Amino acid sequence: MVDSIAHPHALRATSERSAATMNGYGMLALLLVFLALGIFGATQVASAPFLGVACLAVGSIGFVFIAIGFYLLQPNQAAAILLFGDYRGTDRTTGLRWTWPWMVKTKISVRVHNITSERLKVNDLRGNPIEIASNVVWRVSDTAQALFDVDDYKQFVNIQIESAVRVIGSRYPYDDFDPEEKTLRSDPMQISDELRAELQDRVAVAGIHIDECRLTHLAYAQEIAQAMLRRQQASAVVAARSKLVEGAVGMVEMALAQLSEKNVVELDDERRAAMVSNLMVVLCSERDTQPVVNSGSLYQ
Repeated sequence: MVDSIAHPHALRATSERSAATMNGYGMLALLLVFLALGIFGATQVASAPFLGVACLAVGSIGFVFIAIGFYLLQPNQAAAILLFGDYRGTDRTTGLRWTWPWMVKTKISVRVHNITSERLKVNDLRGNPIEIASNVVWRVSDTAQALFDVDDYKQFVNIQIESAVRVIGSRYPYDDFDPEEKTLRSDPMQISDELRAELQDRVAVAGIHIDECRLTHLAYAQEIAQAMLRRQQASAVVAARSKLVEGAVGMVEMALAQLSEKNVVELDDERRAAMVSNLMVVLCSERDTQPVVNSGSLYQ
């Protein structure tokens, strides 16, 4: 009693178990027997009143008693059986089923559900506002927990999806300044797996199993999208220029080495510097170079 007062939120989870139900087709045959008995009693009321009334009464009561207990289960559908509010088990057997008429049958779908969350605005690890959305595939694995441990399991899943997406979105930066850093944009598979694990921990109390999580939308918020686009373009230009300069330096080194090796021309330091300058301009320029004919010497 003391523990329950100290921890009012620590509720005992309800676990699914099999219900004691019967095949409905056998009970359907019994229903036909009671129907035949009632018809026989109705035909005997005039000639044998006592026998006719008795058969009619037994047949009618039995027919109604059997008929009330029938219920149907489709594939990937279950029924939780309750007796005066007490959970008595779950029936997952498809087809025509029967249980006692005083049992309450609550059906629940165990099919796969697919939800695409709304686009949420979240601040990433660096505080930049981003828009993020995800697609989640889930299903009910424990019908008792889904029905009795949360108020509305579908609404519960929707709320937890939003919470998990916000947590994961704020845990990592959108883009990377460090190539070794994990980001939302460069590591989508790892982020999706972490989102699935985060969401599974949140919805386990409701008997929900998460089959798959994938990010469906990821972008900077509109108020900073243009600025971030310019930064990305500048980074791309710098990277391209760096690659271009690296290749040009290699080509200049190769040209000077071959000129010296084959004794094509003797170059002093000043001529070598001029040739390096001209080659770098030619190789790194974005426009076609125009040749200039020098009629004098290099020193004039």
